[in-house]
Amino acid sequence: MSDDKRVYLFDSTLRDGAQTQGVDFSADDKAAIALALDRIGIDYVEGGWPGANPTDDAFFGSPPTLKRARLVAFGMTRRPGRSAENDPGLGALLNAKTSAVCMVGKSWDFHVDVALGVSNAENLEMIAESVAHAKTRRDEVMFDAEHFFDGYKANPGYALDCALAAHQAGARWVVLCDTNGGTLPHEIARIVGEVTKKIPGSHLGIHCHNDTENAVANSLAAVQAGVRQVQGTLNGLGERCGNANLVSLIPSLMLKTDFKTGLSDKDLAQLTHVSRLLDERLNRAPNRHAAYVGDSAFAHKGGLHVSAVEKDPRTYEHIEPKLVGNRRHIVVSDQSGRANILARFREIGFEVNASDPKVASLVEIVKQREFDGYAYDGAEASFELLARRAIGGLPELFKLSRFRVMDERRWNARGELITESEATVNVEVGGEATMTVAVGNGPVNALDTALRKALLPHYPQLDDMRLVDFKVRILTPQAGTEAITRVMIESADKNGERWSTVGVSPNIIDASYEALNDAITWKLLKSRDR
Repeated sequence: MSDDKRVYLFDSTLRDGAQTQGVDFSADDKAAIALALDRIGIDYVEGGWPGANPTDDAFFGSPPTLKRARLVAFGMTRRPGRSAENDPGLGALLNAKTSAVCMVGKSWDFHVDVALGVSNAENLEMIAESVAHAKTRRDEVMFDAEHFFDGYKANPGYALDCALAAHQAGARWVVLCDTNGGTLPHEIARIVGEVTKKIPGSHLGIHCHNDTENAVANSLAAVQAGVRQVQGTLNGLGERCGNANLVSLIPSLMLKTDFKTGLSDKDLAQLTHVSRLLDERLNRAPNRHAAYVGDSAFAHKGGLHVSAVEKDPRTYEHIEPKLVGNRRHIVVSDQSGRANILARFREIGFEVNASDPKVASLVEIVKQREFDGYAYDGAEASFELLARRAIGGLPELFKLSRFRVMDERRWNARGELITESEATVNVEVGGEATMTVAVGNGPVNALDTALRKALLPHYPQLDDMRLVDFKVRILTPQAGTEAITRVMIESADKNGERWSTVGVSPNIIDASYEALNDAITWKLLKSRDR
């Protein structure tokens, strides 16, 4: 691979994405997303800002182990009037358990004057001293030149001096930021071209916001002009109108240009899955019309388009959907999906004969269940169990005969208003029938407790299993209180294993039981395999 054509991908979902209105990552969410990015070959994963909030502190306190990506901590240059060695913010950044750091600093003289209240010369010293100090503690230091394009338009000499200060102090990457998203592609191309006369493109990055709906176009223009690092977020998350969408940028670079990334063709085929995994973690509906990965990205309604696509897909499809892990969808007669499902089998290590007629039956089952509201991109454990049941490779480990859940809201003897949940389950294990009753903190906890109470004597390995996340989504809001709900449950055990399951029903307790049943079954299946 020619170094001149290699473009490095930097994901800032866990920091920039967390600034999206309505998005609230937990530390576990951040770890799961970081691992998903690592698996597909992203070069840099920015975990957040150490010291900024308890979630980021928890994440960096026990960071995930990445195999392909470099974990990056984000911070800022030293404050005015402080030395780099004694600045608490810079200290928190350098104490994070990462091999690379990225720090932001001002490059617009207007902000230097108004926001920092220091001279232009002192700002240059802050940048250079911070980068030089970080270089003594880290293998790789990056500098985000905030509002670079606004600064360059106002005072090109000073904006360039800020970038040069970081570069000359040892920054591996100087990232040019279109912070307010107001620059257009032709301006990006011109300014980047002028910067590359002073700083090699192999040391330049681009960070674009999407306020004019040009973040992806601006990033591609910057790459064409010479930069070799691109920053962005999954699904374009970010404050205001979002950031450059890596889910669009990656296939555009790999399939539409001669530039190279760290992703293989196999990695690229996981892009749709990773995009939807993020939405499931955030408990929100994926954008059906998202480029490359949306459900409608390769959808064709009846008529001339369908006829043309069936003769030659290139007529209305700019790429083969399977290249990014998506599929063609003919609205009136869906004919695809088999290859993607077989690929998912390979992901989970479930080997099947592609010619087995049960596979075709399973494809139809999955399509129908996804139409009914099931989402398997964020519930891999449920998908594996569905596949094993359909192919015939899943033993019946226990059988629920019936369950009943009661909630009581009342005033206790001390005059306090309390709500109590009680669950009764009838279970058969190995031909033996058991009835158990348990109370809990809510109906799902009561049901979980009663079920485990019945199963633990037969399956003691369930003792270390715990529910770590529970999400509910209303799938048919127009139905009001009769709406169909989808429940996603994430479970974990002492081995560090984490798995997600899904249930769908008009009854939220029934949907919860379905997800809970899958969670327990998957745990027992994996324990048996070990």
